[in-house]
Amino acid sequence: MRIAFLMDRLESINPENESTSYLMYECNQRGHTVYFLEPHDVYIRSHVVVARMRDITVPPDLSIKKYWRCLIACMNREELIFETITDLDALFLRKDPPLIYQTLEFLAPINDQVFMINSTTGQILGNSKLYILNFPSIIPETHVSRDPVRLKKIIDDFGGAMVVKPLQRYGGEGVIKVSTRDRENLASLINYYTKASKSYPEREPIMVQEYLDVVQTQGDIRILLLNGEILGAMRRKPREGDFRTNIHAGGRAHRHEVTETEKKLCLAIKERLIRDGLFFVGVDVLGDKLVEVNCVSPGGIPRINRLNNVKLETKVIDFVEHKANEMKEKSR
Repeated sequence: MRIAFLMDRLESINPENESTSYLMYECNQRGHTVYFLEPHDVYIRSHVVVARMRDITVPPDLSIKKYWRCLIACMNREELIFETITDLDALFLRKDPPLIYQTLEFLAPINDQVFMINSTTGQILGNSKLYILNFPSIIPETHVSRDPVRLKKIIDDFGGAMVVKPLQRYGGEGVIKVSTRDRENLASLINYYTKASKSYPEREPIMVQEYLDVVQTQGDIRILLLNGEILGAMRRKPREGDFRTNIHAGGRAHRHEVTETEKKLCLAIKERLIRDGLFFVGVDVLGDKLVEVNCVSPGGIPRINRLNNVKLETKVIDFVEHKANEMKEKSR
């Protein structure tokens, strides 16, 4: 098969800890032709969606470190291949946030002609932290506003600690815990996040969410879902002096067995995820609450692999091969 990865620059990735590198490696091990491209490489030529790509297929059975060095060498050869996107069998959309909406607009008309994981429509719908509002019965108390006065009143009325989250960032960036105990800093922080000095239409809406103190003692759970089914999971605990569990923010991964409560939660969101074309996602669970759905470049494969002595990437590529063949059969 011909499988492409639209993603960030290879040099920016630590291959031993990134899910994308494991997925690419598995494709290469199976003898697929693997391509690399970045968002700006996609364009339109005579009504056809085309991309500048690089063939990064290399010999199999290398260590992950040697494999990655070979990929970097492929990039340094500067041999561009101009491919029609619909000639591919599958396209992984693994560019870290923020989304490049223009690229997704270019790809949207061919969503039904080449299997994309995740779909362009699904990524647009699901990339914001607002996506959890589709599941109001299983999320913490949540408010979203661009009005500092309203946000401060919400926190006052709540009477306890809350978490402020910018809508479009990832990896725990910009996530802070606030309370009414420090009113001066609270006002300053909310004004900063909403860009209160600007006119109302230009301000940034932010999410204010109930703080669940279980995070300090138990951390949260990252569950990877493939086609709505549980693929694997890990517990993430924050480092000392922090409440954020994100690995990029210093959180530590621990082995975890998915509970019945967590299984029910995943079942509750399964149908919507599949309908939106979100086939491979990471969901974050605190206690019995869903706090985030990660669909743009969900991570966790390498760490869950090491904790459980598994190879989750094999199941993902099995699924992609199946869906690509299914789409090919339908087009005949």
